Amino acid sequence: MDNIIQLKQDQITIPYQNGGLKELVSALAEQTEGLGIDEALTLLAARFPGQVTFSTSFSIEDQVITHAIASRDIPITLFTLDTGRLFPEVLETVELSELRYGVRIRLVAPEAAEVEQLVARDGVYGFRHAVENRKACCEIRKVRPLNRELKGAQGWISGLRREHSDERADVKLAAWDEAHALIKVNPVADWSTQDLTAYIAANNVPVNPLHARGFVSIGCAPCTRAIQPGEHPRAGRWWWENEEKKECGLHMNPNRGGKAA
Repeated sequence: MDNIIQLKQDQITIPYQNGGLKELVSALAEQTEGLGIDEALTLLAARFPGQVTFSTSFSIEDQVITHAIASRDIPITLFTLDTGRLFPEVLETVELSELRYGVRIRLVAPEAAEVEQLVARDGVYGFRHAVENRKACCEIRKVRPLNRELKGAQGWISGLRREHSDERADVKLAAWDEAHALIKVNPVADWSTQDLTAYIAANNVPVNPLHARGFVSIGCAPCTRAIQPGEHPRAGRWWWENEEKKECGLHMNPNRGGKAA
């Protein structure tokens, strides 16, 4: 049988061709349970050679994952979404990370024509005038470029953590992503902030300098501010909105009541 993935030592095999990939999620989650991040990512890359990709936003979570991939030379491609409105410090972190690890991180940009049409319709800062406008901006600058980049992938790695928000409180280590028809792996889903900072200190991982200035969750520059002590970690994202559920759409699963996956 073609395209068979070997599971564990007991010769259990599951075909992932013709829709069988979805059935691998629980087995993959079981196999990676209790493994260190390096070992879990190595296993994932071995299961789907050349078909695993990591979308980094250069958050502390994503920098931990980048370190795990690059320090072990795990064959996983890295990319980031260049929305055209990133903080200069984010681009500096791209450069620092490439120099530190000797890797190239692809910058994936939105379609210029779509951005031009959006700005012509809503204005340069039209995303602040209505939630619908903001979601349209995220759709064009983030969601569509991500969708393009994930075509053909069978494994997608992200830095979602359960501590981030109520919408992310039950994020799985490995889950089936219905929208993109692939396995999504969140290797630091159950890590605490203390776990991350300890790993970063122990491994001298480069971090975005904005974190030291009160920025916790960092998105586009016009849409992100530093937070005050005691504020929710995502309070600095789209702070002018009154919605409780503030997501850009990259990680939303319509089949889970608007919760992230």
